[in-house]
Amino acid sequence: MLRFILNRAVMGLLTLFVAAVVSFIIVHLMPGTPGEIALGTSGDPETIKAFNDEVGWNNPWIVQFIDWVRMLLSGSLGVSYVDNRDLSIEIATRIQVTAYLSLAAIVLTAILGVLVGVTAAVRGGIVDRILNSITAFFIAVPAFWFAIFLILVFAVFNPLLPASGYVEFTDDPVAWASGLILPVVSLAVHGAAGIARITRSAMLEAVGQEHIRTLRAMGVPRQRIVYLHALRFASVQIVSVIGLQFVLTFGGTVTVEQLFQLPGLGTGIQRAIGMHDVPQIQATVMVTTFVVVITMFLTELATRFLDPKVRAR
Repeated sequence: MLRFILNRAVMGLLTLFVAAVVSFIIVHLMPGTPGEIALGTSGDPETIKAFNDEVGWNNPWIVQFIDWVRMLLSGSLGVSYVDNRDLSIEIATRIQVTAYLSLAAIVLTAILGVLVGVTAAVRGGIVDRILNSITAFFIAVPAFWFAIFLILVFAVFNPLLPASGYVEFTDDPVAWASGLILPVVSLAVHGAAGIARITRSAMLEAVGQEHIRTLRAMGVPRQRIVYLHALRFASVQIVSVIGLQFVLTFGGTVTVEQLFQLPGLGTGIQRAIGMHDVPQIQATVMVTTFVVVITMFLTELATRFLDPKVRAR
């Protein structure tokens, strides 16, 4: 286990390093400079050059990269070039919104996906065909299209839930939960359809295993076979795809956050790109990459726990 943790730690650090290098190069290849964006039309060439010199934009790339990495290692995400915001506070505030949205969505995704997948595999026949058709439909429909449909039905035609905006939990827990229902459902349904397909396939494979046939021949109750032994066998694939789906959900909230006007990482990085706010772009990329690395590590750890074959490797 110690060797496994050390190997994954090294791989995680390499992933973070690659993400740092790639994001650094991309933002420096973007057109324009921080001075041009921050000062706008009011800045003359001398003032813009002075601004760029002050933030170190005109230094050699290797010097800028080393300085940035040193700052990250010191625990700081830097300050915005646009308005001198402390990005450590900015990212910490925004990641809470994205985390609430992603965690609630993945829980709902897992519940719906596993329930539908197990039902399709166990019941078979017409039920299986109907559920397969439904999951195929939701896989094909983009999350933002479904989000628009939900807004029309539950916020415009029937004003039961807010169409946009975000309320802090400490200010009003009920309004906070109400504001997250539509974006969470819009994210969860698309992912649940994919998990349902994987769960169905894994369950069909599980019930065909020799030890499952032996248990059936021994007269073990069907419910126990399906929901204990078969589901345990299928859980390795299910947990793996749930971990991957969380990564996709966490990184794919940009459109939904914009649509529902949620102040998360997605809307933050889009604003930063539009304003050429290099420190915020790089900070968001690094934080998002760190979340992905931790998620994949926990997913693999859970897989090793569930599958004795993997533990033995």
